[in-house]
Amino acid sequence: MRAQAGLRVRVKGIVQGVGFRPFVYNLAQRLALRGWVRNTSGGVDIEADGDEAALQSLLDALRSEAPPLAQIDEIIISKRSSNGHSSFEIRGSEIQTDGFQPVSPDLSICPDCLAELFDPADRHFRYPFVNCTHCGPRFTIIRDLPYDRPLTSMAGFDMCPGCASEYHDPGNRRYHAQPVSCPKCGPQVWLVQGEKITKDQETALTRVRQLVAEGETVAIKGLGGFHLACDANNPNAVAALRRRKARPDKPLAIMLPDIDTVLRTCEASQAELAELQSARRPIVLLKRRADATIGAEVAPRQRLLGVMLPYTPLHYLLLERADGIPDAWVMTSGNRSEEPILTDNTAAKKQLSPLAVAFLMHNRPIEAGMDDSVVRVEEHTKVVSPIRRARGFAPRPIRLGWASAPLLATGAEQKNTFGLARENYAFVSQHMGDLTNYETLQAYERAIARQERLFRVRPEMIVHDLHPDYLSTRYALERSERQALPALGVQHHHAHVAACMAEHGLPADARVIGFAFDGTGYGSDSAIWGGEVLLAGYRDFQRASHLNYVPMPGGDLAVKETWRLALAWLNLLGLDDGSTLTSAQVNSEKLKGARQQLVSGLNAPLTSSMGRLFDAVAALTGLRTTVNYEGQAAIELENCVEPSVSEAYAFDVCEETFSAEPVLHQVLEDVNNAVNLGRIAARFHNGVADMVLELSENLRSRHGLDTVVLSGGVWQNMTLLAATRTRLEASKFRLFTHQQVPANDGGIALGQLAVAHHNLKA
Repeated sequence: MRAQAGLRVRVKGIVQGVGFRPFVYNLAQRLALRGWVRNTSGGVDIEADGDEAALQSLLDALRSEAPPLAQIDEIIISKRSSNGHSSFEIRGSEIQTDGFQPVSPDLSICPDCLAELFDPADRHFRYPFVNCTHCGPRFTIIRDLPYDRPLTSMAGFDMCPGCASEYHDPGNRRYHAQPVSCPKCGPQVWLVQGEKITKDQETALTRVRQLVAEGETVAIKGLGGFHLACDANNPNAVAALRRRKARPDKPLAIMLPDIDTVLRTCEASQAELAELQSARRPIVLLKRRADATIGAEVAPRQRLLGVMLPYTPLHYLLLERADGIPDAWVMTSGNRSEEPILTDNTAAKKQLSPLAVAFLMHNRPIEAGMDDSVVRVEEHTKVVSPIRRARGFAPRPIRLGWASAPLLATGAEQKNTFGLARENYAFVSQHMGDLTNYETLQAYERAIARQERLFRVRPEMIVHDLHPDYLSTRYALERSERQALPALGVQHHHAHVAACMAEHGLPADARVIGFAFDGTGYGSDSAIWGGEVLLAGYRDFQRASHLNYVPMPGGDLAVKETWRLALAWLNLLGLDDGSTLTSAQVNSEKLKGARQQLVSGLNAPLTSSMGRLFDAVAALTGLRTTVNYEGQAAIELENCVEPSVSEAYAFDVCEETFSAEPVLHQVLEDVNNAVNLGRIAARFHNGVADMVLELSENLRSRHGLDTVVLSGGVWQNMTLLAATRTRLEASKFRLFTHQQVPANDGGIALGQLAVAHHNLKA
């Protein structure tokens, strides 16, 4: 008989709600080990007795054979003598006061559950909430940890004998799948149309399809909140939804039933198709086919469409193939413009009634509102870049290259996310939206409180943006004073660069050349920055160069009325003779007022923003003189680029600034010569890429740095990013771009956490 030994193992990471305990149980059976496995508030604990070879096989298999949705961050092992266990069992969970762990994001329905959904012989046939340990809701139903059913929004649904049998069987893929349910015992759907309530599921689903086919808008409660749905191929239906939601031009996401429909509608690479079909199921921005039937109204003046596949059983049932039923549905967030996504049935009925004629509801409570994630895939590198990080991604943590004190970062104002740090984890929240109204601020405060509770974070410091008027800054300072916590302000563009450094695990002493290009950020000199070249580490930065300042007549109004930036540049160039911007484009009284602001300097703050330069070029070319959503002018300018054009406009690169004056001269000359807009747009994009290379080479020669970081919303422009990447890599720079958090302000919180840690450590 072989000598017996024992092990005590703690596994940390995403190891709850992913089938990890039954995996360990079955592994132990195979290896003839004895002992137990259990969930704790801090992960999964294992105690095992057996011979040395079997115990080593257990340790090897924990990583090599782990369930596909598990994320193992650390395995802590302690050897001991055999405890004399006679069998291997799964024990009940242990609550530990200060224990914490990452939580799995919500995941798309898996192939096994999808097969059951459409199998008439299966008891889950056509059940809109079928799930198992490999799929379904996670973060949106959790109330507290450990992840057990009584601590989720499924607590009110008692399992029937069939579900209980599967739930308690370690050999079943539904073993301790907390949302497990069936038509007999689980959540149900119903339809509300006016005063009429349709409780029969199939009748309700049929009526929803009919309404969409008839050109109506329906509100549909999903995984993380309500969607507003209509027929994407019906221009009148799309126009009506836009009008009611006060969303005149911003692109709308569409849901297509399958890959065949995607390929008939869009051009998609293998990398893009893989991301579309991943368990995350984000919205992927794809090139629209020239012969696509999707109306231009879905994404006006865009080459791209935001496409997603069904990710819940309910979606698959709704988009089921049938005669007369649309095969492309607009699926946009169920909220009023600039407000959080709605999750509560009563609130949705009250607030969305002016937008939707009917409501498909269910009675599974949603604990956390969650928008759909949005990504783009770089054409040549196949890198997936998040634009909006939410369902499928959040709250999966970013592993830090250091052990952090408990910190809270409150993020920026636009595209806000907040961040919590503890030990080696940064928990960057789901997309919270723009913190510009009371409703969003309330949702923001509730989400912070919830995640501090879930991840057992009691902040020792609160980190915020330098802008004094951001609601996130005000929240930080008020809470700091109320709770006597230290607060640290971090410059916006330093946070951008530090975020990219942190997600790539650059070492604590790293120094980089950081190009932080965006629309707006409060500068250290109180000007509005946004075209910044920083020599940066985590702890501090030096502003090495920046776009030359130009006034913004009208202040924040210039962000929406892009002609104001064009006027400012014309004034700077001495070319404002009244002929370039006319009353046909701009109200004459507004023009007069803006000119007076440029003369007086009143309400005309200085900006170095690259985002505003894109706005000015778009206005001077006649492409767009006003916008109704953030980044619209730049997005439409990118969509005009002719890829075959290699010529470039030239910036004037000086030692401490780079000037766009020669670029604007060249743009105006081409406009006067009636040069094609696609050529002008290409020359401008190529000029920006050339300027980045020139500055990088200058700074490398002066400071010996060869690592470049690109961050800020401007770098969501894939045309510019690809052109810049080609140049920098050809010149042997090490280039880092965002892959885990957005380049836009959705990544700011991670950078704030990184800067705060290294300042605390110092």
